[in-house]
Amino acid sequence: MFSIEQFRYGADNLGYLVHGGGEAMAVDGGAAEEIRAFVRDRGLALRYVTNTHGHGDHTPGNAALLRSSCAALLEPATLSRKPEPVALGRGRIDVIPTPGHSRDSIVFTTGAAAITGDTLFNFTIGNCFTGDLDAFHASIRALMALPDETLVYAGHDYVRDSLAFAARLEPGNPEIARCLARYDPRHVVSTLADERRVNPYLRFDEPSIVALLESRGLEIATERDRWRSLMTIG
Repeated sequence: MFSIEQFRYGADNLGYLVHGGGEAMAVDGGAAEEIRAFVRDRGLALRYVTNTHGHGDHTPGNAALLRSSCAALLEPATLSRKPEPVALGRGRIDVIPTPGHSRDSIVFTTGAAAITGDTLFNFTIGNCFTGDLDAFHASIRALMALPDETLVYAGHDYVRDSLAFAARLEPGNPEIARCLARYDPRHVVSTLADERRVNPYLRFDEPSIVALLESRGLEIATERDRWRSLMTIG
């Protein structure tokens, strides 16, 4: 139903254009000129400009995109409080509130893909700037409920560093090398199945991760304990 175009800007930021049925929505559109050119060349109508959260490195393209179109701005803080689907073309984009990295963090899902911002990166997660580890745990749990084939489109390209960290924690995990071999900086994506096999922050119930935490003298009695223990490892 929807196609997703990825645009790199800054050192490692990733922005997106979701489009279908002749209409489009820009998400974290820092690459405003490239997005405008794509919209113009494909004859699309830019209906919405929005963000996965309100941090300044995700919003620099908003003003330019709004100024050059009739698009409406969808504020992430509003969407997080009232997560109604966004109608676009002949389909809809669902919104999942994911507080943790920020209070207004949200994830957009199209069915086939999730635009996860700084909540879930490819093979790691964002910093918990809110300090609310329990809310962040619930957010990650909500994303883990998505199908394995869901494509994960994150807010930054941290793939090499994330996989290097995962390899330090689990040097015997063969999936890490496989994911690194598939990495393409021109199109940064993973599947939720990849994340379940590699991302330590989604694997708090895996025996190897539990053993790692125990070997470091960290709490492992409950899932909440294991999550909080993982968040102390850097």
